Amino acid sequence: MINESYNYFSSLPLLELVAVVSSLLYVILAAKRNIWCWPAALLSTVIYTVVFYDVYLWMDSALQVYYTGMAFYGWYCWRITNKDSVNKDNDDTSLTLSKNTTITIKKWQLSIHIKAILLLSVLSLIVGKLMAIYTPTHFPYFDAATTIFAVFATYMVTQKVLENWIYWIIIDFVSIYLYIQKELTPTAILFILYVGFAAYGYLQWRKEYKIQRLNCHNA
Repeated sequence: MINESYNYFSSLPLLELVAVVSSLLYVILAAKRNIWCWPAALLSTVIYTVVFYDVYLWMDSALQVYYTGMAFYGWYCWRITNKDSVNKDNDDTSLTLSKNTTITIKKWQLSIHIKAILLLSVLSLIVGKLMAIYTPTHFPYFDAATTIFAVFATYMVTQKVLENWIYWIIIDFVSIYLYIQKELTPTAILFILYVGFAAYGYLQWRKEYKIQRLNCHNA
């Protein structure tokens, strides 16, 4: 059994394994709100751009290009917010914080998420239809939906929006199915782990958000 497992993983493409490890490192560090998650994201996205293109998941490949840019943007945003001493809460209370108080995690109103989900769903159907007609990509609607929702969820991460983790849990479940179908087994396993880490990330960020809100009210 051990020998079979070793032979299996040793036969996998090295680049995909590197992408898996760096992707896993990214989500762990992001859950801990560690800024070094972004360099890890940069490494994995560059590799996955090639991997997904080779297996005709072209929207996923294009998504990696976007992720590459967001890795730089995320580093910039987190670096700036970590330095700022004065911030403004972005939820429905719109509290102005005292000079010594910083809220780095935000919470959006439900109405914002409803509008976003409706818009992203329509865009997914349109892009999926175009891909089905004009490209040889496989699973065009699933591919389009995971890509478009991931674009939005990634932006939420850069802005430290609490609910980003809920989006990722759903995106990861759909992605697991896609990667199993394309026989990207290490990546499918990675996304199974992602679901667990996304749940962990949500609980950690929610806990921190409550602490920050309490500090804000006591300031």
